[in-house]
Amino acid sequence: MRRQWQRRPLLVRNAIPGITPPVSRDALFAMAARDDVESRLVSRQGRRWQVSHGPIEASSLPDTRQRQWTLLVQGMDLHAPAARALLDRFRFLPDARLDDLMISWASDGGGVGPHTDSYDVFLVQVQGRRRWRIAPPGPRALLPDAPLRILAQFEPTETWVLEPGDMLYLPPHWAHEGTAEGECMTCSVGFRAPSRHELLRGFLADCADQPGGPDPRHTDPGLSATRQPGRIPEPLADSMTAWLSAWRPTQAQIDDYLGRFLTEPKPQVWFEPPARVPALPRWWARAQTQGLVADRRSRLAWRGSRLFINGESVIPDAGSRGLLRRLADQRGLEPGRLTGVAADSALAGLLHDWYAAGWLQLPARDNSRRGQSA
Repeated sequence: MRRQWQRRPLLVRNAIPGITPPVSRDALFAMAARDDVESRLVSRQGRRWQVSHGPIEASSLPDTRQRQWTLLVQGMDLHAPAARALLDRFRFLPDARLDDLMISWASDGGGVGPHTDSYDVFLVQVQGRRRWRIAPPGPRALLPDAPLRILAQFEPTETWVLEPGDMLYLPPHWAHEGTAEGECMTCSVGFRAPSRHELLRGFLADCADQPGGPDPRHTDPGLSATRQPGRIPEPLADSMTAWLSAWRPTQAQIDDYLGRFLTEPKPQVWFEPPARVPALPRWWARAQTQGLVADRRSRLAWRGSRLFINGESVIPDAGSRGLLRRLADQRGLEPGRLTGVAADSALAGLLHDWYAAGWLQLPARDNSRRGQSA
């Protein structure tokens, strides 16, 4: 982190010894056919690129022996426990920055062309071999009329062939091109890097929707008749300019929105509530002895006195704050950690609600059920 992060690339040979693909090829192909999974099929014939967006039925995929095609499936950490476990290896970085784990399967010669990303990326080879060529930030002109953001100019300065277990880290805006040497599978750990415009759009809309506080309307007593009805009156412009210039969000508004914004699940994410939710006293007794784990789709964070989960914000009492921070940091609470907390406490009710929503699980019983559904 001191030497490489957002500074220079890093190749790590045998970073994860003995690694195996988080899912099989057939399971990945089946995942691409689901309408709750984001997927793309990229193929190339000569200089011509083609892109199809999912859902993509396995029967419509090219033959695996056909060269130069790639299937990319986003958010595999949301659907496969092994993919979530691989993503968790990168939690030396804040969860608020981690985005998802993408898996790309490619036939011989497959790839998506030379391109740049606006965020950091770790590329982990999990099956087969892929040749990577990289270049430092430079011209960003793109090929005209291409369905992908392919660089028009790409002059690589380094070339490596990655084998299973090898990992390549690239900072933002470093150009790179990966080409499969035979059938291969690569996992890509991507990061959230919101732009200022993206943040402002959501924040201002959120503030506008929040009730409370004075809401004056423009008035203009003494307005005289005009011979220029198309002109914006100066009193009207001055009044609205003053409103816009004087408005300032409070620090509490900012903190609350940032946490909700950074933990909001993607639109295609949905949770599986348990088939039966035990009454709170019985469930709490189990939670105290078995512990709790966050569903792999849940996003948690904390800041100051607030805890954020899946786009929602809570301000727990001081006695519960440490436990909820631990839940966010460890994505779970170990058995016995809740001993001594009463079943009729606000914390018990809150965690019970999150369990009922599918955001938390009781590990011993729920993991087997959800693993089968995944």
